Amino acid sequence: MDKKSGTSKDAADQLVRGIKRKTRKHYSAEEKIRIVLAGLRGEESISALCRREGVAESLYYSWSKEFLEAGKARLSGDTARQATAPEVKELRSESAALKEVVAELTLGTGCSKKA
Repeated sequence: MDKKSGTSKDAADQLVRGIKRKTRKHYSAEEKIRIVLAGLRGEESISALCRREGVAESLYYSWSKEFLEAGKARLSGDTARQATAPEVKELRSESAALKEVVAELTLGTGCSKKA
């Protein structure tokens, strides 16, 4: 009988963990930035801010560290600039044109070797 109650308890624990995982709040980048900036302003304590926002203090500090490291990397020029949509379209069309040229040259050399 103990085995049966033990397995049902395990199943219940797994169900609760699954529910917690699915109902966990996912913060957008904007929300994370807003919370970190509020903490950096220092108008209220970090613990009060975290309580109000429903965030663990350890999570706040990891966001803060990532935020400051990303700013430091960007200011020192370590990150590459993101391509804009027109640049991406231009690069894709150039890539397609180059692929066509390679295909034509490959077919041309294949025909000349057979002859």
